[in-house]
Amino acid sequence: MKKLVVFICLLIILGLCFVFSINDWVIESTKDLIIDQTSDLEGYDAILILGAGVNGNSPSPMLEDRLKKGIEVYFQGAASKIIMSGDHSREDYDEVNVMKDYATKMGVPSVNVFMDHAGFSTYDSLYRAKEIFKANKIIIVTQEYHLYRALYIAKSLGLEAIGIPAIKTSYRGDSSRELREVLARNKDFFLSIIKPYPTYLGEEIPVFGDGNITND
Repeated sequence: MKKLVVFICLLIILGLCFVFSINDWVIESTKDLIIDQTSDLEGYDAILILGAGVNGNSPSPMLEDRLKKGIEVYFQGAASKIIMSGDHSREDYDEVNVMKDYATKMGVPSVNVFMDHAGFSTYDSLYRAKEIFKANKIIIVTQEYHLYRALYIAKSLGLEAIGIPAIKTSYRGDSSRELREVLARNKDFFLSIIKPYPTYLGEEIPVFGDGNITND
């Protein structure tokens, strides 16, 4: 019995070492792609803003911070198009229209804002940015903790990507979110090897055209 307990403990320790080794690899291999200076950026196909929850017709505090930074980068001329990628799986829950409405109220022309209604996960959003929206050179905007994973996926899919973090703010549930992110990095590490299709593909919608085609 004692040997069994020791064996189980060793397995747990080895498993944790494996999980945190992958987590560290994802961070270390992408940290140099995260930048703060945005004023000299230009020539990118699109700014990809990742969804983060809405409350009715209003973005969550986390999502609003992403939108503010992404719109700021847009007006600095880094890219002429924005892809709003989020969850619109139900009629009564719609991240992307809330995101687009926020941007247009801030002065971004509707024609320059594309909505990815099937951005159900970070992996799906990056896969669809390349295969559906035909973007190859992108700027990803989200919180810094999330950028490592997003950039790792982007690299694995052959996208040329950099990450710009939203303003650093404390949110409810930060501690548990950091722990979940360790597991999410492990999950997407393996997805990036297997490269499955996303939840939904659909017809191509090149980001170089009119963003109103994605309106519903």
